[in-house]
Amino acid sequence: MDIILLERVGGLGSIGDVVTVKDGYARNFLLPQKKALRANEANKKVFEANRDKLEAENAEKRTDAEKQGEKVEGTEIVLIRAASNAGQLYGSVNVRDVAAGLTDKGHDIDKKQVIMGAPIKTIGMFDVTIRLHPEVEVLIKANVARSEDEAELQSQGVDILAQAAEEEAAAIAEAGFQHELDPDRELGDLPTAEGEEVEAPADGEEAAEMQAEATAEDSDNKDA
Repeated sequence: MDIILLERVGGLGSIGDVVTVKDGYARNFLLPQKKALRANEANKKVFEANRDKLEAENAEKRTDAEKQGEKVEGTEIVLIRAASNAGQLYGSVNVRDVAAGLTDKGHDIDKKQVIMGAPIKTIGMFDVTIRLHPEVEVLIKANVARSEDEAELQSQGVDILAQAAEEEAAAIAEAGFQHELDPDRELGDLPTAEGEEVEAPADGEEAAEMQAEATAEDSDNKDA
């Protein structure tokens, strides 16, 4: 379907452009949202007669959006959610949650203005795009954590999941289950689970001599 854009639409064009899109996209989104008109002769005449007015209105809306963007940009919202020890959420954070978080901060944001490629499913700090106008987008921070204390640490730049992994590795090592060899150990010394050293097993000629000595000792004991 050929349409006339009444505002800038990402990936399509700017106000006044005539473009071709799929029928479903036009009928279900662009036309109902008044972002475009069917590109027939009657609508082309209507658009041209109102072009100056439409462009002036768009410029005013863009200016208002830019002012709002200055207040919204960089806002950090804290979203407390239940999650596993590995940081996986029992659920997810979606556009509705982000919009609600911004509203709590005093920003008038609709969920349709929140742009997320996919719901957030782990704890952490995430950049989320807020589209205030077709030509104005800003970034905010979504701080998803299991507690206020975790959220505060993440806000300070701490990677909670990385920190937890380091603490777990340290606990395992302290418990004596760290099997990595000491790079400075003497050749032939093997660490036990408790960190003690034992001699390496004998090999080759040395093993044969040890066996001969043991046999001779057994013979002496029998003769005695």
